[in-house]
Amino acid sequence: MSVPVFLADDLSGDEIVLSGPEGRHAATVRRLRAGERVDLTDGRGAVAESVVRDVAKDSLRLQVTGRRSLPAPAPRLVVVQGLPKGDRGELAVEMMTEAGVDVIVPWAAARCVTQWKGDRAGKALARWRSTAREAGKQARRFHLPEVTDQVTTAGVAALLRDAAVAAVLHEEAGEPLSGLELPSAGDIVVVIGPEGGIAAEEIERFRDSGARPVLLGPTVLRTSTAGVAAAAVLLTRSGRW
Repeated sequence: MSVPVFLADDLSGDEIVLSGPEGRHAATVRRLRAGERVDLTDGRGAVAESVVRDVAKDSLRLQVTGRRSLPAPAPRLVVVQGLPKGDRGELAVEMMTEAGVDVIVPWAAARCVTQWKGDRAGKALARWRSTAREAGKQARRFHLPEVTDQVTTAGVAALLRDAAVAAVLHEEAGEPLSGLELPSAGDIVVVIGPEGGIAAEEIERFRDSGARPVLLGPTVLRTSTAGVAAAAVLLTRSGRW
């Protein structure tokens, strides 16, 4: 069984008390006991390898046995995700986090059935971020993915202009995603449309911003699964997998 990972803001000191929601989960859900190994991380690459010394009702006292710092993966993979219906957004975030996507960008595309507005926007974004955090710990990621604020099509175009390589998945594209020449550094940005597809004017705007329409494969995937499939292709070809 792999060593469990928990988040902690402060990794300094030879002893660390893990409290709050993380400590409660470790003590009451995972039921960790004295002598068991735990890895603490700040989610930005720092790791404190630790051993449980004492267990309280909702906290652990840990002895730090080693420290390490992991560099951020490169090139960075950014997925722009058109808002899916229902809980498929959390499914997409969970799978992309497990795969290794570095940045997930919620996109309010023209044909999105789901709309994030008012209070709903804040709650939906919080669910995506919580999903990414929990999936990252489960996958033993020490660099947790960033889930940005919701962006408009103009915001996506700006991301594409700044990318080292930019692509838009489209079922009518002639070039395969697997054929893209990838950089060793910088951002690889790939755009996933919503259930209704990407509008023609959006495709044109993204082309003008430097993105290339590409074909993922011979079948049409759901928007909630296209991101993780694209990530698998790109992470393999970039050498990160």
